[in-house]
Amino acid sequence: MSWEFAVLDFIQTLRTPIGDFIWPAITVLGNGGIFWILLTIALLINKKTRKCGWILTAALLVDLILCNGVIKNAVARTRPYTINSSIQLLINQPKEFSFPSGHTAVSFTAVTALFLAKEKILWKIALVLAVLIAFSRLYLYVHFPTDILGGVIVGVVAGVVGYYLVEFIYKKKLG
Repeated sequence: MSWEFAVLDFIQTLRTPIGDFIWPAITVLGNGGIFWILLTIALLINKKTRKCGWILTAALLVDLILCNGVIKNAVARTRPYTINSSIQLLINQPKEFSFPSGHTAVSFTAVTALFLAKEKILWKIALVLAVLIAFSRLYLYVHFPTDILGGVIVGVVAGVVGYYLVEFIYKKKLG
């Protein structure tokens, strides 16, 4: 864990007034997965993108169950700011456990689902946003680096499962 604090403490040396404004704003996009939920709704409304919307819906539900329903509670990892209380947080203290990062998991769930659904441009934009959201969690000192890595892994798994679940349903329904 000491190397993780070394990474977090190094990132704290990069703090600036502009960063202290931008990173909390970016992290808000991952709060409750709201950005990804709104994107899902937009995809479901349009007939051309409806299947992608269903893939994203399934993937987000898998992520919710895996990340927030099972893993966070099973691991029950404390957050870095509770161990190093000298850090002044720029956001309200998150109430859930630290591992894996839910913001990162939901973001990489969306990236993976969009990639597998062959959304050529949208998945790339989502990837940039997902990386920014993941970094914001480190900048804000609310996650360890391994929480972020865990979130990426959970997100990729959820995206893959969501994709194959919808593909299976479509084949049964249409086949």
